[in-house]
Amino acid sequence: MQASKDWRWTRSEKSNRLHVDLGPDLELMTPFKLRLLTEDTRGNPNFSLQDAEFYNQVFQYLQQFAVWNDAICCQIALNATAAKHYLLPMQPKSWFFKTYEGTAPINDAVVVLESECQRGEFLIVECYSEASLCINLQTSFQLDEHLVLEPFQAIKVLNNRIHPLMQPNKSAKTA
Repeated sequence: MQASKDWRWTRSEKSNRLHVDLGPDLELMTPFKLRLLTEDTRGNPNFSLQDAEFYNQVFQYLQQFAVWNDAICCQIALNATAAKHYLLPMQPKSWFFKTYEGTAPINDAVVVLESECQRGEFLIVECYSEASLCINLQTSFQLDEHLVLEPFQAIKVLNNRIHPLMQPNKSAKTA
C-alpha cells in the first residue's frame, strides 16, 4: 500500500491509542498509548513527507524478505513510522534480554532478541550508538513470567543484546 497525502494520525481517547486513518473505512490502531506520544500528534496531523519516506523505506525493505504479505508489511511499516516519529524517548530495558555473545555481524534491521522465556524477531526502528529502538514482530513476546509485549510494541535495548537474524548453522523462526 502506497503512502497517501490523505492519511492522518489520530489520537483516540476512546482506545487510548494512536491511530492512522488510511481513508474511508480503513484505520490502523497502533499499540502506542497516548501518554507515550510526543505533542506532535495533537491536532491529528497529516501523514508528513518524512512519515511517507520512512514508511516506504521500511515497507520495501520488509518485502525483500518474502516472509510477510503486503498487508503485514504495511502494518509493520506504519507502526515503525509511528514509533520512530511520535514516541517519546524511552530508557533501555535490556535486563529482559540475553547478551549476544557471537561474532556474526548484524547487517539487517530485522533482528532477534532473546529473553529468558522466548526468542523472537524485532525490527530496529532507530539505532543509536549504545542502544536501539525496536518493535516486536511476534504475535506476543514473553519478556518474563509476568510481562508480555504485544505485536508492534516498542522497546529500547542496548545494542549488545541484539542477535543477528541468521546465524551460521541456525535459522530464525519467521513471523
